[in-house]
Amino acid sequence: MPVPHDIPAETELWDAYAKSAFDAEVDPSFCWTQYAGHGPGPELLGSPESVLEIGCGTGRALARLAQQGVKGTGVDLSPRMAKLAGERWAPLGVRIEQAEVLDWLATDTSQYDAVYSIFGAAWFTDPSRLFPLVRERLAPGGVFVFSQPPAIPGAYGPQGMYKGGFAGKAMFTYRYSYTPAVWERHLLRAGFATAEARTVEAPKAGHIGTLIVTATSA
Repeated sequence: MPVPHDIPAETELWDAYAKSAFDAEVDPSFCWTQYAGHGPGPELLGSPESVLEIGCGTGRALARLAQQGVKGTGVDLSPRMAKLAGERWAPLGVRIEQAEVLDWLATDTSQYDAVYSIFGAAWFTDPSRLFPLVRERLAPGGVFVFSQPPAIPGAYGPQGMYKGGFAGKAMFTYRYSYTPAVWERHLLRAGFATAEARTVEAPKAGHIGTLIVTATSA
């Protein structure tokens, strides 16, 4: 049964996150994992001319791609984040829109060589609804890549997450966790031609790794 996302409440949550997450002084940077300088880089996207980042947050990854000549569009639920990141990276040609990702993908008419999410919307959106919409926005032979923490063993499906611990205003959202094999099945059922999910180990033994999932359109 689908979980009942409260989009206005989640917008408030991500606006609150933007206050602490956005730093206008940071440089463009692209990293799939939560460890700086660790793991693969943008080569997982192939050689795209255009990309869409869903849940783009600070926009640093889009800015890095723009420096390499890639036309980048980002979508983020937070009006605050979209405004700050959009203004920061506009000189590089980056376009950032504020929208709920399912609504955006359902109405957008563009096609992209690559769609990606780095601890972003692919982590916080029901894959049964998200993945078919992503596939429709991909150009033939396009690639969809996303990263997030791997599932805690035995804890699968939608997982509730409070912001800022367990005190204060009850601000929460849902994130989605599955085994690599289940992620692959979700993608193939959505019409992707190929799907591969793997865990990149952390740079230090015993620390949390990173799930990276790659799929291609027909």
